[in-house]
Amino acid sequence: MTQNKQILHYLKTGKSITPLEALYQFGCLRLSARIFELKGKGWPITCDRQDVGDGKVVGYYTLVNNRDLWPIE
Repeated sequence: MTQNKQILHYLKTGKSITPLEALYQFGCLRLSARIFELKGKGWPITCDRQDVGDGKVVGYYTLVNNRDLWPIE
């Protein structure tokens, strides 16, 4: 299974994912690139950036829960 499919399957469960989680779970070093590719295929994915202290910001990627906005597979 490709990283894109793994990440999409994970997001479909309603969970959000960070780059560190993607690295540990799927061996994905470039989550933003995978998200870009999924968005290019029509998947409505949002990114909420949260300050985690010391000036560090982490992006939490989430699939929009409205299935009417999901592309036909």
